[in-house]
This record gives sequence, structure tokens and C-alpha cells, in this order.
Amino acid sequence: MSIWSVLAAIAVLAVLIVVHETGHFMAARLQGIYANRFSIGFGPTLWKYQGPQTEYAVRAFPLGGYVGFPDDDPDSDIPPNDPNLLRNRPILDRAIVISAGVIANLIFAYLILVVQFGLVGIPTGFDFQPGVVVQQIISDNSPAAQSGIKAGDIILSVDGQELGASKEASSILTKEIQNHPNKPIAFTIKRNDQVISLPITPRLEEDGKGHIGVGLNPNGTIVRQRAKNIVEAFSTSAQEFQRITVLTVQGFGQLISNFGETASQVSGPVKIVQVGAEIAGKDLTALFQFAAIISINLAIINILPLPALDGGQLAFLLIEGLRGKPLPTEVQQNVMQTGLVLLLGLGIFLIVRDTANLLPASWVQNLFQ
Repeated sequence: MSIWSVLAAIAVLAVLIVVHETGHFMAARLQGIYANRFSIGFGPTLWKYQGPQTEYAVRAFPLGGYVGFPDDDPDSDIPPNDPNLLRNRPILDRAIVISAGVIANLIFAYLILVVQFGLVGIPTGFDFQPGVVVQQIISDNSPAAQSGIKAGDIILSVDGQELGASKEASSILTKEIQNHPNKPIAFTIKRNDQVISLPITPRLEEDGKGHIGVGLNPNGTIVRQRAKNIVEAFSTSAQEFQRITVLTVQGFGQLISNFGETASQVSGPVKIVQVGAEIAGKDLTALFQFAAIISINLAIINILPLPALDGGQLAFLLIEGLRGKPLPTEVQQNVMQTGLVLLLGLGIFLIVRDTANLLPASWVQNLFQ
């Protein structure tokens, strides 16, 4: 996993956050509603610009963003009865502003798929070549690095067993390495136009298996088929958009109905960046579909009727419509603050857990000794 692939994954998340917040911002401005802050990220300000009506800022931690309104800003000189304050607008106007971030993420996901299918192509298979590619060397003191293996090498055989042109080649190689801890194995490697032999002794790790410290990829290229015309690009994208959305909704349904068994599958931003970096390292164009999937997930999460999310604010509007008047401000603030604390707590827990899973087990143990 290179620094460039990590940065590419972070960039994808940053773009999706910008899209979401831009949805809120544009829905307000197009209706003439005041919006005095547009911020990407949280924490200390890295850059800001004061426009005629709005302060634009980029902050240190790119894990979210927000659009600020002057309704409750004590420094605002706008009269509290101004009809262009968000709180003074009809319920429908406010609902449009609140839901616009979700809508923007869904539209953006669909357009990403259109671009992928129209310009890059639809993955239809894999053209396998003999051997397995060494994508990366995990550390300089790994058995692979010490034996002389380099990133980009193609492992053609292990202990005399040919690794043919098939999807099973990677699993065959991995199994041979894991089954021979502390035992030398003969590797036949193709480097550029040369074929060389290298003995490597897999290191016994805490899981009881042998490891040589490399990242492996199948040898070959993804076969893609581009849309024949713009109509096919839009129609195929619609089908893929529907498939991803349905699977995502079903996944959230299973999480709610069977929380005990599926809670461990919930991932935070660290895990998302890790997955994105792995995808970028293997095939940069696959980030299109990764971005579409995350954008759809972001939309569905935000529409859930939970405090501090867009869905929670829409729930307040629904109650207001049914009651004929909003809930007391103190009640809304208490609910939102409690929800925000819970969400921040969950976010911190997921970040710590996913970060710990990225570290070697011995490092994690040392942290708590």
C-alpha cells in the first residue's frame, strides 16, 4: 500500500464530502436562504476565504464537513424575523435544504458510473497470465526483502510447482508459503526479461503460518467493455446504480435486524481508506466504482432518522408538520447533542479499532502492557 494510493482514497472521501455539503449549500442559496459558513473537515482551520455572504474553510481533519446558517449565530446582524433565515422558511423549503446533501450524493454516484461505463469501460473479466505479481514489499526486514525479491517481480513457480495463468495461482502460492514456516522454498521469478531462482524461508508468525511479507496480485489485466453509445452508458449505469443501492439497503436492514452478528462488519473512515488504497494500488480506474459505492452508502446513512444526521432533522420537520408547530428548541438541542456525542463516540471507536487492526499484533499488545 503506497502513500499515493492512500492519498487517492482520501481524495475520494474528500470529494464525496464536498459533494454532500455543496448539495446543502446550493439548495439554500438557490432559494435565497442565508448560509454564512461552508466548511470541509473539522478542527483547526488550514485555509479560509471570506466571501460576500459566506466564509469558506478547509479544516485539519477531512472526516466530514458542514454548512453553517446564521439563524443561531450571536454575531449575526441579520434580524431574527428575516424571512430568508432557514428557520423562518416553510417546512418544504427547509426539507429541500436538509435532504439536498443526500440527493447530491446519489446523483453524483450515478454520474460516476456513467463516466466509468462510458469512458473507462465495464469490467467483464480478467486476462490471466502465468505467475503471480509481487505488488509491494511490506517491510525491509521481511523474508522477501532480505532474499532480494522486488516489487514488480513475477513469481512463476514455487518449489517446482508452476503457477499457471489462472485465478487460483495466488491462492496456491499463498498456501505454499503458509504451509512452510521456517522452511526454505525455491522461487522462480521473472524480473524484466530475466528468469532467476531465489530461496526464501517464510517466517513463522503469531497465527502459526508462514509469511514472507509481500502483497500479491494476479498476473494479468482487467478486460473492460466500453458502452457503445451514450444511451447504453446511461442505461447500464442506471442498472448498476439500482443494484448497488438495493444491496446497500439490504445490508443496513441486516445490520438492524441482526445487529449482534453483523456489528463487527461496520467500518469507520480508517478501514474505508484502507480498502480504497488497496483498490487504487491494484487498479486506479476501479476507484470510480469505489467512489459510487461510498457515495451511495453516505447518502443512505445520512437519511437514517438518527439525531445529528440529515434524517434526524427531517424527522423533526415531520413532527413539526404533524403538530403544527416545532418541538421546543431545548428539546431539539438536547436530542441533537446527545446524538452527536453518540456518533462521535462510535466514530472514535471505529477509528481506534480499525487502526489497531492495521498494526501488527505485537504492537497492539505492547500498547496495553
